This record gives sequence, structure tokens and C-alpha cells, in this order.
Amino acid sequence: MTVVDCVVCRIFVRVSFAVLILLGLIFPQREASADTKYPNKAVRVVLPFAAGGVADITARIIAERLGGKLGGRFYVENQPGAGGIAAARTVISSPPDGHTLALLSNGTAISVSLFSNLPYDPLKDFVPISSLGFFDFIFATNSDSEFKTLADFISAAKATPGALNVGTINVGSTQNLSAELLKTAADVDFVIIPYRGTPDLLVSTMQGNLALMIDSYSSMKGNLADKKIRALASSGPVRSESTPDIPTLQEGGVANYDVVSWNALFAPAGTPPEIVKTLNQALREILAEMDVKKRLLELGIEAKASTPDEISARLKSDIEKWRKVIEKAGIQKQ
Repeated sequence: MTVVDCVVCRIFVRVSFAVLILLGLIFPQREASADTKYPNKAVRVVLPFAAGGVADITARIIAERLGGKLGGRFYVENQPGAGGIAAARTVISSPPDGHTLALLSNGTAISVSLFSNLPYDPLKDFVPISSLGFFDFIFATNSDSEFKTLADFISAAKATPGALNVGTINVGSTQNLSAELLKTAADVDFVIIPYRGTPDLLVSTMQGNLALMIDSYSSMKGNLADKKIRALASSGPVRSESTPDIPTLQEGGVANYDVVSWNALFAPAGTPPEIVKTLNQALREILAEMDVKKRLLELGIEAKASTPDEISARLKSDIEKWRKVIEKAGIQKQ
């Protein structure tokens, strides 16, 4: 073999080796990119609520926007049931790949203390993604009621302990516990009457059977506009953007009263951090869009994204808050 042939061989070997290295670098990257693309199939958002409610409408608005932003199909699956047990089981038994998500709420925090054998732990079995929105509850009375302000109701409750009726939906709901919290925060005594649903509660209020009712703004909106009922106060620490003309309970003389409910998106424990980050960033952008904020505000919801840590901290603090209310009220665990 000549010197020239040796040189050519060495050059050929080096070039071939370089090509092999390049092929090894390029093709694995393409394969990894395909594997890590999110979402790579339909994503279901599982709700522990029936269709048509505030949480359901909120989730559908957000799911539609997520699909458009992330280039996949996001859809809502309703699995109502006490404690959100059915919905939670569905999510935590699904692969933690970001394609099955859970909508958790203030009700999730309540369930921890309300159910003696809750088959899931929201703090361990889920990873937080972001809050979606926050909303107050409205304290309202019959339009012909003698109570023109919340202070009027509290004065009457103090003057006649146990004589007034306050209506809410089922025992253990946030609305029901908001009434229990009012008892202790205002140091008054009244009878709390639970109803099967909002329609019955509204009818009873309009018929004058209740001194006060507590429910979401969206459920009362039409009757408030028609002046069939009158709002006395809202439950948050400051006036809500959706009801700026309704004073808070704190303004009505109930110091430190603060009940703000929320909805948030969570994923099964073990979901990759990069997927959580992708969803969080998308939600931050979506919930900042003016048309989304407007649509949710019409439902009485203030659209607001959070960091995963922020909504996790909120869940933890609400678990402790409602545990104390439930224990003080003597509500039996289910």
C-alpha cells in the first residue's frame, strides 16, 4: 500500500467516524422529541361535579383554550360524587403523564375533615399545577325582608337567639360551613337549614321562609337582577370584582370573616415537572386574556393563575381552616 493510499484510508476512517457520531446525535434527539411532545393524545379534565355548574363551565372554557394553545384536545369528564371520591380515584389511578388531570376545589379541603375514610390524600396523591379562579359567596334575603343590611340580621339574631333560619345547600358544603363560621365569627345563634339544591333554596328564600340564604353569585344572579332577592353581603375579605356594589361581611361588622372558594388544576403524583411547567405557563397566559377574564367574571369568578406552590399552600391552609369549623360545629364525619 502506498503512502497516498494510507493517507486516504485514514481520512476515510475519520470521516466515517464523524458521520456515525453525527447520526447518533441527530436521530436520538428526534426520537426523544417525539416522545416528550405534550400532549400527544387527548387530555381529560376530571371534575367531581355535575355538568352545568360553575366549576363545569369554568373547566370547559379553560379546556377549550388549553387545546388551542398546546395543540391537542382537552375535554371535561364529569364524575360527581360525595367527597370527589370517584373523580379522585380516576385521576390517581391513571398514568402520571399529564393526559388525565383533576379539578380540585375548596370542597376538596373540606372533604379531608368531613369523611372518616377518604380513600385519597389530596396533598400526597396529586401535584399542583395552578389555580383557575376564586369566588365569594353571597348572603341574601327576600326582597321584602326587614333586613336591609347584614348588621340588621346580626342584631336580630342576637336579640332572638335560635329564632332565625339560614338556608344553604347540603351539610358539609362550603356554603353550609360558611353559615357555621358566621355563627362563631359574629357570636350569634340561628338555625341552619340544608336544602338538596339551589333551586329549592331560592324558592324558600323568595317565599320568606328564610331570614338569609348563602350561595354563589352565579346561582343568584338572575333573581338578584329581577329584585326577587336582595344581597346583604359577600364572603370575601374585600369586595369582589364581580359584585363591587355588595359589601363584605367584614364591612357589615363581622371581623376577620374570610371565605373565598376556588377551583384549581392538579395532576396525579409523579407527573413530570416539565409537563406541570408547560400547563402552568399555558394557564397563566390563558387566564390573563381579557375575554376569558370577562366570561368568568360574569359567573362571579375572578380568573387568576398561581404557581404550583401557591395553590398547594392554599389547599393546606384551607384543610386546617375547615377542620376547625367542622369540629366546632360538631358535624359528624361521613
